[in-house]
Amino acid sequence: MAAQTVLVCETQVPLVRGGAELLVRQLVSELRLRGIATDRVSVPFKWYPKEEILPHAAAWRMLDLSESNGRLVDLVIATKFPTYFARHPRKVCWLVHQHRAAYELCATEFSDFGHEEIDVGLRDRIMALDEQMLGECQGVYTISKTVTARLEKYNGLASTPLYHPPLIAPLLSSGPYGNYVLSVARLERNKRVDLVVRALARMPSHLRLVLVGEGSHRPFIEQEAEALGVRDRIVFAGAVPDLELVALYRDALCLVYAPFDEDYGLATLEGFLAEKPVVTARDSGGTLEFVRDGENGYVVDPDPAAIADAVARIDANRTAAGEMGRNGRAVAAAISWDSVIERLLSHG
Repeated sequence: MAAQTVLVCETQVPLVRGGAELLVRQLVSELRLRGIATDRVSVPFKWYPKEEILPHAAAWRMLDLSESNGRLVDLVIATKFPTYFARHPRKVCWLVHQHRAAYELCATEFSDFGHEEIDVGLRDRIMALDEQMLGECQGVYTISKTVTARLEKYNGLASTPLYHPPLIAPLLSSGPYGNYVLSVARLERNKRVDLVVRALARMPSHLRLVLVGEGSHRPFIEQEAEALGVRDRIVFAGAVPDLELVALYRDALCLVYAPFDEDYGLATLEGFLAEKPVVTARDSGGTLEFVRDGENGYVVDPDPAAIADAVARIDANRTAAGEMGRNGRAVAAAISWDSVIERLLSHG
């Protein structure tokens, strides 16, 4: 029998709302639209100091979500670490990501984990627990091939990617190819917005840069812009309402989105749905599942000069930019919620 009651589990970092939080809210909404009684289970998460990680994981393990207020719950859908620690006889995981600092980001500038003995021990424990808890799931899915590949590499677990469209997909439309480059990303180190700022200094002088997003890395980015003498060509738009974001996509020249090893990269699909070419980097992870070099955007080295060159090529040929944008839209328009919901509910 198909699931009639579903709980979607969310790791919540207070005062932060990013792609994972939006995904959970979208999933809940889509399930409700299909007549499924659905609610969100949210528990705050703190990953620092590192000693906090396992206690927060244990808090999820203490949750028995098999029933609520005397009503049986047919299915639990976990999303990112450590939501899949929750207990339920029919639990599936649609994995956004694990605790990446303990995995592929270990010993990089994006992680507080190194190769010290204490870190190695904690990392091994997290991996062992992940394998146990994900092994309890009736089905394991991910949001992209990139996340699936990580799961196979580090945990030896098979999974199936399920792509979903952006929240603002129905609102996005094409418009003129204007004189500004758009960046839509949290201003955090791993999003590498500073690469776009450094690239701006090498772009044609009539181009501006609009940065959508907030984050702890903003002071550094502002300092970089001042040092390069391009601060007056940048608009720090912050977090903008959906309709304003739609307008920014519509009139942009292109989207530059070059994070480090991104899980999925919804901004890529948003740019495509607005028929804008997308410039990304060779190590940007999930974006590479959609961007085809020279066809719907450019895939370049994570280098300001390479990014600037790609943008200059788009700027110099607006006809080709339009063709790229239409190619991108064809890719993004093929993604829908129907297959995601069907696969997740098949375990209920």
